[in-house]
Amino acid sequence: MRYDTIIFVLDGTLLNTLDDLKDSLNFSLTNHGYEPRTLEEVRRFVGNGVGKLVERSLPLHTSQEDAETCLATFKDHYNKNMQNKTRPYDGIMELLLDLNRFGFNLAIVSNKFDTAVKELAKEYFGGVFNVAIGESATVKRKPAPDSILTVINELGTDIKKTIFVGDSEIDVQTAKNAGIPFIGVTWGFRTRDVLRNEGANYLIDTPKELLTLI
Repeated sequence: MRYDTIIFVLDGTLLNTLDDLKDSLNFSLTNHGYEPRTLEEVRRFVGNGVGKLVERSLPLHTSQEDAETCLATFKDHYNKNMQNKTRPYDGIMELLLDLNRFGFNLAIVSNKFDTAVKELAKEYFGGVFNVAIGESATVKRKPAPDSILTVINELGTDIKKTIFVGDSEIDVQTAKNAGIPFIGVTWGFRTRDVLRNEGANYLIDTPKELLTLI
């Protein structure tokens, strides 16, 4: 096999989290006197962590203090409601079980805060993943390669046999910064054209297509 380690993005690749993100965001916005955002707006805003999601959803020139208050409200609500509508994409569980059976090292990296990443990974995927890493004080957000390099270090694997699977331009940039190939999934939060134009090495339309590439 060309690869023995596969690192996945959580939101937009493994899990469709958009509705729960929108609900928690709009809970925060409306509770602080701001207009709610549509699902398509939230889709455009995600990808750089929840801090950026909240920042992009607020009016221009919102004070830093007000933005931080909205972010705190969002996090508190999301921690309690992040499993209401979130589900794995069709075919993901079957793919992961196959990869696990074939002996691949499997990991998750995300710009979502670390506690949420670990909780969602455990809730939806049990013990399938060896490592799950989110944003924290010690790991810089994507597109910095820190999360990927942390996975490689924790697993003790070879970065030359590692591939990254994600759904956004941020993910393509992260793979480039880490020096590993990138597989873009077209069922996530960005379009095929965005991924192709950013320089994805491969594009797949269904989870089972991944097996043909590795």
